[in-house]
Amino acid sequence: MRIVLAYSGGLDTSVAIPWLKEKYNAEVIAVTMDLGQGRELNQIRERAVGAGAVRCHVLDVREEFARDYILPALQAGAMYEERYPLATALGRPLIAKKLVEIAQMENATAIAHGCTGKGNDQVRIDVSARAMDPKIQVIAPARVWGMTRPEEIEYARIRNVPVPTTKSSPYSTDENLWGRSIECGILEDPWNEPPDDIYALTKSPAEAPDVPAYVEIEWEKGVPVAVNGVAMPLTELIGSLETIAGVHGVGRIDMVENRLVGIKSREIYEAPAGIVLHTAHRELEGMVIPKDLQRLKQRLAQEYADIVYNGLWFAPTREAIDAFVKNVQQRVTGTVRLKLYKGDCRVVGRKSPFALYDQGLATYDEGDKFDHTAAEGFIKIWGLPVETYAKNVRRNAKGVRAEQPAEPATK
Repeated sequence: MRIVLAYSGGLDTSVAIPWLKEKYNAEVIAVTMDLGQGRELNQIRERAVGAGAVRCHVLDVREEFARDYILPALQAGAMYEERYPLATALGRPLIAKKLVEIAQMENATAIAHGCTGKGNDQVRIDVSARAMDPKIQVIAPARVWGMTRPEEIEYARIRNVPVPTTKSSPYSTDENLWGRSIECGILEDPWNEPPDDIYALTKSPAEAPDVPAYVEIEWEKGVPVAVNGVAMPLTELIGSLETIAGVHGVGRIDMVENRLVGIKSREIYEAPAGIVLHTAHRELEGMVIPKDLQRLKQRLAQEYADIVYNGLWFAPTREAIDAFVKNVQQRVTGTVRLKLYKGDCRVVGRKSPFALYDQGLATYDEGDKFDHTAAEGFIKIWGLPVETYAKNVRRNAKGVRAEQPAEPATK
């Protein structure tokens, strides 16, 4: 048997290599993917082979991640429960896709991952993998082996498996190009304020510069193409905004969210670039599309976020919404100026050749082109249903009072 394992280089996936070999008498092929974690991955290949993998593929998928996953979700306005830009959730279908591709290339009959039985990621990877290949077997060692962390360490020691020797942390983290998640430890009590040492991408707003930063983002058909007049590829643009916004304390999210498995979970996220780009895109889009289309897209944004969060990336519903969103983006061209200051991100300027904003109609000063005389007739027709209903209520109320029997006389 041959198994392709999504290998992060951490304790769980390092232990998974000998565990899979022993339990399934299998060859294990490790796959490590660079989604923008911000750390060197070459040593991970050596660690995988040292743990018993027959070989390890290291894939740079940052550009594909940005183009085919982050960008569609950004254009759709997908923020889970209106706050989380879905960094981890967006990475999982890509990981599953690459696992299946490598499995097919290596003639493997199964893939494996390090997800536990309590989180959302197991669903995202399992469902995505079977969408790519319904016959593939998906194995999740951490769901079945029942080992505690100390037991895993001892398991690795007995088998001479090299495991990370970094400082122990009570937190569980995940990071990619689009953001970072932090959970566990004292964060599991939603009353506890997150300590500053959990953050890696953002400064504390209190320690952020006292002078605000102004950022201008240029867009072409819904795609961010330049920052402060400097054109750059999407991956570099995201990295640039992460640095700028993070320095100013922008992008910290503390929320209690509804997990797919039916529990509420306190989650901490850092998404400096995600918050800035979503804020700018939403503002520009609202300037160039009519009200009814804007409201419809906002409702679909919530559906899209749920689809991504719930592991249904490869479902036809997401593809249909993408087609709708792509049509809307044809007019989303222009520039948005944002002010970043001590954790706050706000739009302070916007312009577009497709803007539906007409200063001549909006102004109260000279140059007012609005026909004020049309307002009275419009109000009369607009309010006619309410007026008709109110008359009916009053008329029937009088009839009810007239039909009430007289009070009996008292002696």
